[in-house]
Order: sequence, then C-alpha cells, then structure tokens
Amino acid sequence: MPDFVHLHVHSEFSLLDGANRIKDLPVRAKELGMKAMAITDHGVMFGAIDFYKACLANGIKPIIGCEVYVAPRRREDKDPNIDARYNHLILLAKDNEGYKNLTKLVSIGFTEGFYYKPRIDKEVLEKYHEGLVCCSACLAGEVSQAILKGDMEEAERVATWFKNVFGEDYYLEIQNNGIKEQVLVNQKLIELSRKLNIELVATNDSHYLRREDAYNHEILLCIQTGKKITDEDRMKFETDELYIKSPEEMADFFSGVPEAIENTVKIADKCNVTFEFGHTILPNYDVPEGFATHYDYLEKLCNDGIKNRYGDNPSQEIIDRKNYELGVIKKMGYVDYFLIVWDYIHYAKTQGIPVGPGRGSGAGSIVAYAIEITDIDPMKYALLFERFLNPERISMPDFDVDFCYERRQEVIDYVSRKYGPDHVSQIITFGTMSARMVIRDVGRVLDVPYATADKLAKMVPNELHITIKKALEQNKEFKDEYENNPETKKLLDIAMALEGMPRQASTHACGIVITKDPVVTYVPLYVRDGMISTQYIMTTLEELGLLKMDFLGLRTLTVIQDTINLVKKNRGIDVKFDQAMNDPKVFKLWQDGNTMGIFQFESQGMTNFMKELKPDCLEDLIAGVSLYRPGPMDQIPRYISNKKDPDHAVYTHDSLKPILKVTYGCMVYQEQVMQIVRDLAGYSLGRADLVRRAMGKKKLEVMAKEREIFIHGQIDENGNIIVPGCVRNGIDEKSANKIFDEMSEFAKYAFNKSHAACYAVVSYRTAYLKAYYPTEFMAAMLNSFLGNLDKIPEYIDECKRMNIEILKPDINRSYTKFTVDDGKIRFGLGSIKNVGLAAVDTIVANREKNGEYISFTDFCERMEGEAVNKKCIESLIKAGAFDNFAETRSTLMASFEDIIDTISGASKKNIQGQVSMFDMAMPQDSSSDKDDMEKLKYKYTTLKEYSDQELLSMEKEMLGIYVSGHPLEKYRELIEKFADVNTLQMRDASELAETENEEDVSPEKLAGRVQQLKDGQFIKYAGIITGIKKKYTKNNKLMAFVTIEDLYGSVDVIVFENCYNQCSNELIDENIVLVEGRLSIREDEAPSIIARTIRNLEDVANNPKAFTVNGVKKNGTGTNGVNGVKQTVQIPRKKLNINITNLDEAKKDRLRGALKFFNGDRNNTQVEIINGEEIAPAGGLFVTPEILEEIQKIVGIENAVFEK
Repeated sequence: MPDFVHLHVHSEFSLLDGANRIKDLPVRAKELGMKAMAITDHGVMFGAIDFYKACLANGIKPIIGCEVYVAPRRREDKDPNIDARYNHLILLAKDNEGYKNLTKLVSIGFTEGFYYKPRIDKEVLEKYHEGLVCCSACLAGEVSQAILKGDMEEAERVATWFKNVFGEDYYLEIQNNGIKEQVLVNQKLIELSRKLNIELVATNDSHYLRREDAYNHEILLCIQTGKKITDEDRMKFETDELYIKSPEEMADFFSGVPEAIENTVKIADKCNVTFEFGHTILPNYDVPEGFATHYDYLEKLCNDGIKNRYGDNPSQEIIDRKNYELGVIKKMGYVDYFLIVWDYIHYAKTQGIPVGPGRGSGAGSIVAYAIEITDIDPMKYALLFERFLNPERISMPDFDVDFCYERRQEVIDYVSRKYGPDHVSQIITFGTMSARMVIRDVGRVLDVPYATADKLAKMVPNELHITIKKALEQNKEFKDEYENNPETKKLLDIAMALEGMPRQASTHACGIVITKDPVVTYVPLYVRDGMISTQYIMTTLEELGLLKMDFLGLRTLTVIQDTINLVKKNRGIDVKFDQAMNDPKVFKLWQDGNTMGIFQFESQGMTNFMKELKPDCLEDLIAGVSLYRPGPMDQIPRYISNKKDPDHAVYTHDSLKPILKVTYGCMVYQEQVMQIVRDLAGYSLGRADLVRRAMGKKKLEVMAKEREIFIHGQIDENGNIIVPGCVRNGIDEKSANKIFDEMSEFAKYAFNKSHAACYAVVSYRTAYLKAYYPTEFMAAMLNSFLGNLDKIPEYIDECKRMNIEILKPDINRSYTKFTVDDGKIRFGLGSIKNVGLAAVDTIVANREKNGEYISFTDFCERMEGEAVNKKCIESLIKAGAFDNFAETRSTLMASFEDIIDTISGASKKNIQGQVSMFDMAMPQDSSSDKDDMEKLKYKYTTLKEYSDQELLSMEKEMLGIYVSGHPLEKYRELIEKFADVNTLQMRDASELAETENEEDVSPEKLAGRVQQLKDGQFIKYAGIITGIKKKYTKNNKLMAFVTIEDLYGSVDVIVFENCYNQCSNELIDENIVLVEGRLSIREDEAPSIIARTIRNLEDVANNPKAFTVNGVKKNGTGTNGVNGVKQTVQIPRKKLNINITNLDEAKKDRLRGALKFFNGDRNNTQVEIINGEEIAPAGGLFVTPEILEEIQKIVGIENAVFEK
C-alpha cells in the first residue's frame, strides 16, 4: 500500500462548510492506514488543539495548518471593485516557530486585513514565513487562477515569488476531484513544476469524511447560505469527491506523477509541532520593593487580613488553616495567581466598584477571605479549601468574580493597562447546532413545511445536552414517526449527522485571558464586531496553561450599590449590613413570601418553598439555593419536615450527625460528601475530593475500588495503613455500604456549598435593603431594568403591592433614572421615548443652575437653542411631565408648536437687534402683570382634558408601560378568575426552554425554574389589545397578529382564518378580551398563543355560558357580575351604529366599499349594521372624524352615530 498523507482537510470548524468532525478524522486516517493528517480550516485555527489531541489519542501524527486568504493587493486595501476577491493558500507549521508565525498570520488576517474574509498579504507572508510549508492551494489559489485566465506568464511570476520566499518548502498543489477545470490546471501545474523546479504535492481538499456524506455537506452549505436544496442559485460543489480518500485512491488518481504522492509523506516528516499541556504560564506580577519573594508579599497581605477579619488574637485553628493553605499555594506554584486576583479586586474596591462576596469554590479558602478576594468566612460555614485547590489533583484554581455590571469594563481596562493591551484578550465561544435547532434547519433546507419540522423538533425533550438519538430512545411517538415515515427518517438522519457541529463563533460573556508575553505568541486571535478574542475556547486555554479569569457582570451588585447611594442621598444614612446575617425582620420577607427582587429567590416555586420552610438563618438560604434544582428537589419535603422537627431526622449512622445536622439529616452539598469520606473512612480531604468527583461523573470502576477502600480501608505492601476505612473506625459494614450508596446516588446532584454560600450572602443583602429601605431598593431594581418592558411591569406591580406609589415623570422633579421623591418612586426622564440623554442632561443642568421651571413657556424659553426639539417636547407632554402646570395635556398638545415657533421667531429678532414691544412693556416686579403679558405673548388653544383612557394610552406610548394607572387594574379580580396563565408565567417557561441551546448552564441559572407550562398546552389569557396587524396568507386567507397586554407584560396572539372570522368584531384597539388557545413555546422565540376563541372579558364575566363554541354571542349585555364577582364598571369600547334600513342598493354598495376601504391595522371602533329589526356585527374600523364624515355622506348623519 502506498504511503500518503492528507494535507488539505477542512474540519467542522470551517464553520457550516467543513463537515468533518475532528474526533472522526484521525480515526478514519487510522482505518485507511495513514500515519499523519493535517487540519487546514478556512482562515482560522479554531480546532487546532482539539485536532492535535485527537490525533495523538489515535496514534496519528498531527499537522497544524490553515488555508489562509490572501488579498490581491495590500491587506489594508478594501475597494469593493478590486479587493472583494481573494486567493487561497495552504500553510503548514513545520515546528513551533512555524506555529507561532502561523498564529501571527492568521491573527493579522482578522486584526488588520478583514474584508469579507480574514486576509493576509505578501508583505506579512514574507515577514513571517519561517518554519512554514506553503502549498499553492485549490482552484482558488493565485497560481491556479492565473492558469484559468490563460496567463501563464503571471502564473510563473507568482510561483517564482513564493519559491523565492519559501524555498524548498513551497509546493504546487494538484487535485483531482472530478472538477473539469482541474484537468487543465493540473496539466499546466505539472509543466510549471518542471520548468521552475518546484515540487508537486497531491491533495484532495477534503470537506467530508466519506463519499456518501456529500449530500449532508450540501445541506450544511444551504444552512450557511440560507438556501433550500431545491434552489437553482444555491452554492454547491459540482462533485462528490471531496472526502477523505484512501492512499490507494490518491495513488491511482496521480499515477502519472507519483512524486506528488511521495511528497505528502516528506512534508509530514518535516512537520513536528508539539504542545505542552498542564504547565502554567502566569503573567509577571510586580511586588512592591522590600519583599524578597512574591510569597513574602502574599504572606504579609494574608497575616494583615487575618487580623482584620478575626482580630489580634485569632484562634489556633484559624492560624493552622491559614498556614496550611499558604503552604499548598506555594508548593503548587499559585502565589502569583492569588496576587493577580487580589490586585484587580483591590483596585475595584478602592475605586468604589461593587464586587461580589465570592463565587464558586474559591470561597472555601481562608487566604482568599483574609485578603478580601472573598467575603464569606469559610470557618463559620464549614467551607473546604480542597474543594477549590486540591494538592492531590493538579489543576489551575479558578476565582470567578462578580462585578457591578455597569462598571465591569473599568476593571478589565485596568488589567489591560497593567499587563499591556496585547497581553489581555477576551475569549471565543461557539454556538452549536442543538437537537431542536438542527431539525428545524434541515427541515427548512429540505422544504419540509414549517409546522411539520416544528412538530418534530418539539418531540425532542427539553433537557440539557439532549441529543436526537437520546430523544428517539425516550419518546416513543418520536421513534415511531422516525421508523414509519421515510421523509421523517431522511430529515432526522441528516440532522443527526450535523447535530452538535459549531454553527457560529461569538465572544464569551465574561472570560478574559492574561498572558506573560503577547497573547498572539500563544494562540491565534479572532475579531468579531471590532472585539478581539482568542481563537481557542476557555478550556483549551486552560489546558495550554494560560491564565483565564472570569469577570462577571452581576446586575444585583449594581442594584445593591444604587440602593445604598439612594439611601445616602435621601436619608443621609450610610447603610451597614449586619455581619451576623440573622435579622428576623429580614428573614420575615422569605417567611411571608415577599421575595420579588431578592436575588435567587424570585420564582414562584422558590417563593413557595421558602414560605413553607420559614428560614431563620443563612444556612437555610444556602440550602435553599442548593436544593431548588432538578434532582435535589426530591429532598425538599424531608428537609422542611426535619427542620420543623429536628428529632425526626434519621441518620444511617450516628457518625453522620455532626456532618449532616446543619442540613437536618439531608445530604445537600459536595463538601458534605468530602467530610463523610474523611471523617468516617479516614481519607485526606484531597483524596476525598477525588472520590466525590468520581461519584459525580459516575466512574464505575473507580467507584467500585473506592467502595472497598471506604469500607475496609487500604494498606501498602508493608502493611502500613494508608486509609483506615469505616470498619476500623467502628462503623459496621452494612451501614458503611448504605452510606456509600447514598453518597453515590446524591453526588451527581450535589451542589458546591461555597458557591451557594456566596450567593446566599448576596440574597441576604438584597433582602436587608428591601426590608429596611423598600422604596430606595425598588427604585434601584427598576433602574436596573430600564428599557426591559418584560421586567419593569413586574416590579411596578410589586411596588403597588408594597404600597409604594409610582409617580409620572415631572419636569421639575425627575432626573434621568427612577428616583425616590418624598417616599414615592418618580419616573425618570431618560425613559421617555424620543427624549435622549443629551436632552435630559440639558433639562436637569438648566434646572439645577437656574431653578425650577415656573411654566411650560418658561421651560420652552430656557430650552431655546438647546438639544431639546419639538419631538422631544411633544413626548414630554404625552408622558405627563408638565402635568403640574396649569394647562391640560390636550391644551399643550394643541399649542406647543405655535409657542415654540413664537420663541424661535423672537430669538431670531433678538439676534438681529430687534426688541419686541412685550419686552419693552414688561414691568420688572409684578408677577400678575407678567402672567397677563404672557397670555398676550403666547397663544394657547385651550381644550378639554383627554379622557383617563386617552391619558393612560399616551403614557403607554411614551413610557412603554402604564404608570399613573393601568386599564386592567380594576379588572384584576376578573382576570384572575377567568384566566389561568399570565405573561410572567409564560416568560418563565420560555426562559427555561432557552437553556436547551446552551452548552454550559450554571446551576444558579436553573435555580427556581421548574417548568409548569408546556408547549401546546391549552390556556386562557386575559388582557387589553394594544396592537393588531392583519395579513393575507399565501392561500389568500385573512389572519391577524394581535398584541395583548396583561398586568405583567404582553404576548403575541396568532389568529388564523377560522378564529378571525368568528371574532373579528372583538379585534379592536384597547378592547379587553379573554383569549382561549394553545400556548406556543419555542426556545428561540418569545412565547405566543394560537387563538381558538377571543371574547370580550366583560361579556364573559356577565354571561360566560352565552357563547357557542365558535364564540358567537347569543345573548346578554348586562353589567352585573357572575359567581360572586361584582362588576360595576363598563369596559370602555366605542361602537358605531349604521342604520341601512332605508338605504337603496347603490348606497349599500358604496357603504360596503367604504367599510372595506377604511378597514385598517389599528381598528378602534366596532361597527354594527342595523337593518330593520336585525342587528349584525360588521367588524372594526379605525374611525377618524374624516372617515365618519365620509360614511355619514353615504347613509346620512342621523344614520351613523356612536354608541358608548
């Protein structure tokens, strides 16, 4: 068998182009008898390290390369007529110097040359060519392109340039994939090779593994380009030969030039890149003068911190723990790591940037607590250092740090300044094609009806890390559809072939890498939306020994700090949290279920849990955070029962009591598993952590071995006891076996207590602020969600429940954000539509400098020439910002433009040196005369004030929410009676569904989420119609998209033809309705409702049985309540009665035409046609005075009248 090596291979990281999974490539190479293989993805090196490891694991030599894009001119040139095209070039790293040069070139493609593609140019090729093998690439290569254009002179010139740069490491690449152009190109390349003495190399430009995968690859290309497989103009390869061919196939294809095959092996022999894993490369941290070593400085910080935390005479236990940890940190080489983290946290705190109390297992370190990296006492809460840094398991420690989300970037900027901007980078992450997503993608490409593909996708259980294969095992209906429907089988087979492949690159939300030398020295860089990140993911960077830090932005920290600032401003009080965290007034919030706004405890399920538990100490909160998740939830009833009656707790053995007493006999934490293994069997904590990890990952062989050791112990060959075991420690074998079983079952669900404790501290602080400073706290909560119209209504509703009044914006009282005004919360000007921050700054600055605005005209005069235009002023009027002045909103709306024009005209006259007679006649000291003159000077069009409903509608339009009232508030009881779901519940269900697409969902993200609503569930939802859009389907059927809002937000309701025909008379803006229909929850969209019936809520309340199934009203129009619900206020609806009793046919035709013509998207009026004694609904109109006049011209004024 001839030797051959594939040197031009595209993996799945040639995103949505390469279909070769990295894990499959070396396996296939081994099957085909090859000894090496290269990876050459398009313009990137995303998969280089994964490929390297996969090859080594299969005994295949890895060759690291890239198919780069070369600009036709300079990389900086970006003329669309010239530079939009580019040439391909294969580069392979011979050694580690070549790898470094390759990373630089690939990085430059993004940082300097990106134009459609990441491009380099010949200048940087020449600069960074050392250690690289260069091949001329496919038909898109510069030499091949010249040949295809018939310009052999140009082809020779280009090849000569590359040979001069790369010497013997430059090869002319020939391919035979069944593409007709290759015949000519290969012939000319062979001639060129002989003429210029440049070696040939044979490649196959492999995009997929086997020939039969070609169709799946076509599907993948269609997903990338948004095309269907039936589209004639779709991107496609006119061959099915771009697969990993065997050496025999390649040798047969190129039998006329055997040296091209032999050269693949020679090139492979040249390439010997190696990576070192597990060796930590920390950046340089400069310690202050006077310290001989970095350890001395850390020790000094730690000793000072211990005194600060525990006083001048800490216990011996504390001193021993501190000395033990410092010894481990020094021995494992992580002194600088602790100093680096301490440094940027110290910076944040000195700059007043809120920092969290900790996160993750790092809270188990007393050193971290002493130097204020963390803020929770590990001794008090029995947190274990070995859970964070295990001397028996060499791995990088990992401090994840929460910062105020508004100021997080300041800390990153500090780190960038300290270590150098080229030493700091954000980190890439990849979105993959999850099970449901890929089914929908493939369905679209195959032109399967959306409803069919969506139905299949929804058969996949909504579980983390679910796959189609697992779904087929779990869902019988799904499996039956797969086995019995050939079209479904085809779709799912393709979907399974593509499932899990990376779909797009993005930037990790919080990951930062800090390096000793410039980042590009170690890894290639990527640019997205102007943001530089590494091309390797976080775990790969850690494997390479680079320092990865998580700078997390936590909204709650901002809320806490904003509350503290508001309390200081309003009350002059410096907030001090009680260090013991045992205040009964604070815990009463949990006991009473008042947890809205309390970090980690807002969901309804968690609220119910806390009301039943009645927590009275921080340990209960820590347990609550840990238990309220899928899996451990089964322990909740036992935990509650045992807390209420501690004597009821049952322990498998008395030796467990000291460990499990704090959680009332329940295993809750990973640390408890470690303590059991240590205290009962005599393990070291380090080894106990290894056992815990094995249990959590269900490593059966390891667990079987450890079971024996746990029970009977372990001795060495000399009979020395290494681990005593339970039996030696006086625990019977039966109990020891049972305890091991309990630990094994629980370990996979166990929560990190250190992490839970940190979050419990944050939760307590939010509850403390809510208990003692409720108004300031709720104002800060509202500010944290400015612009989020999903969350704001929830918190406004909570304010109402707490009897905290929300005030409209006021031109003399409001600032940019929500503020506290005399014990009430005042809406900010910055939240008003069309009022930008520059305008708000101008308004507030003028007010603070020159005093309050005394009238509307005073405001307009002072804003003349500033960043406040007519649109801005109109929005301020509509939002109610001038309601404290004498004029009504309707008067200001009718007058403001004339007033502004008057001021503007006067200003122009003043500029020209003219003085108005009003200014000349104005008395200096008479306010009444001044008022009289103002009336002369400005002309107001005085109008009656708008109705309450119209005022509320304006607020909603300008602020996105109702502030001074809500049209539904007086119907709250009715809504709760007839509706069984609200927007808040739907949103929670949708958020849970979204986690299906996430690769790594943190435990806290799942906290409190237990899905109760399901896709397809039949529901009843009540609210006010705020928008209607009608459209015709492809089949010319009329349907509507209706936006309906309840007290917590809004939802889209889809009304198909049958329902539309039955309920069109109800589809009127501001009509309050009850919708019955099917809930639609998709992980990639907001929840919606497919309507079956839509009925007016008042009619339902008055006579719920007076409707047929199709929703047509039979009788009943009264205002009395039903079933004990008293309803005294009519829901406001306008109705236009048109009497056609005496109308001739010509006018009836004209009327029919007018009604059809004037039917719009935002109907506000229900129309009823009266014909003799018959009354029939005729849908809705958007009626204006002009439209009413047109209708009255047809039927007569007396025959077209409104009925309220």
